[in-house]
Amino acid sequence: MAAGPRGESAVAAPRAQARVPRHAPQQGADASAGDRLRRVEHTMGTVFSFDVRGGGRPRVAAALDAAVEWLRHVDAVFSTYRPESQISRLAAGTLALSACSPEVWEVHRLCDVARRRTGGWFDAEYAGGFDPTGLVKGWAVERAAAMLRSAGADAVCVNGGGDVQVHGGPWRIGVTDPLRPGTLATVVHADGDVAVATSGPAERGAHILDPHTHEAADPEFASMTVACAGLTDADVLATAACAMGAAAPSWLRGQRATEAFAIRPDGTTWCTPGFAAAARDADQPRD
Repeated sequence: MAAGPRGESAVAAPRAQARVPRHAPQQGADASAGDRLRRVEHTMGTVFSFDVRGGGRPRVAAALDAAVEWLRHVDAVFSTYRPESQISRLAAGTLALSACSPEVWEVHRLCDVARRRTGGWFDAEYAGGFDPTGLVKGWAVERAAAMLRSAGADAVCVNGGGDVQVHGGPWRIGVTDPLRPGTLATVVHADGDVAVATSGPAERGAHILDPHTHEAADPEFASMTVACAGLTDADVLATAACAMGAAAPSWLRGQRATEAFAIRPDGTTWCTPGFAAAARDADQPRD
C-alpha cells in the first residue's frame, strides 16, 4: 500500500515473499508436538501459519484460538472486498470515521504516522479516500503474535502471507529470491522480537504505485526486505522503500533499529551494514 493503498493489499491479496524454512503443518489443522502448537489458517485472502513453542499450557492454546479469531475479525472490519465491512462503508460514504470501531481509529492514526515517517511514500489517502490495506496485515499479525506471547508462550512465529513476526527463538526466516522462484536469497536468524517483511513486483507484477504520480513505481528493486522489531513498521518501510526506488538505501540507513536487504533486477544486492549479522547466504548448510 505504501505508494498506493490499492497496490499492497494486506487484506485481500496473498504475498509469499518470506518463509520460515521449517516443516509446516497440514492446512486447516493444529499439529502438536509435545509442548509445541502449529496451525495454518486461511483468511484475509491469504495464508497464516502459527508456530508456538511452550504451547502445551491451556492458556496458550486458548490464545491461539483467540489470535485466529482476531485475524478473522480484522478481515471482517477492513476488507475492501466486503461491501459490509467498515472500510468499504467508509469509502462509500455510508459510515463516518467517528462511528467506526476503535480498531479503525487506531489504524487511521498509524497510517498517518506512516505517511509522515515515509515523507508521503506510504499514503493511505493518496487517492482521496482511506484505504489502509497496506498496513493492516502487518499490524494484525503483530498483535496476534503479541497475544500468544502475553499468554506465556516461550517462542512465537506468525507468518502472514510471507511476512513474519517472531518473539523468542531461535528462528530462521527465509527470504525468497524473486529471480529464482523456489529458492532462498538469504536467511534471517532471529532470537527476540523481530519482524521481517518483503515487498516487490515478483509475486504480483508492477502493483506498487508512486503516490505522488499515481503511476507504477520505478522498478529499481526486484524485492526489498526490511527487518525490525514490529511487523507494522517492517511492512510499511518495505513497501515505501520499493516505491522510493533509488532513494531508498540512504533513507533506510537512517531508520532507527532497522535493517534491510534488496535484490535488483540484474541480480546484484544491497543491504544495510547490520543486515549481514542477522543473515547468511541461503546456500550454506542449515539445520
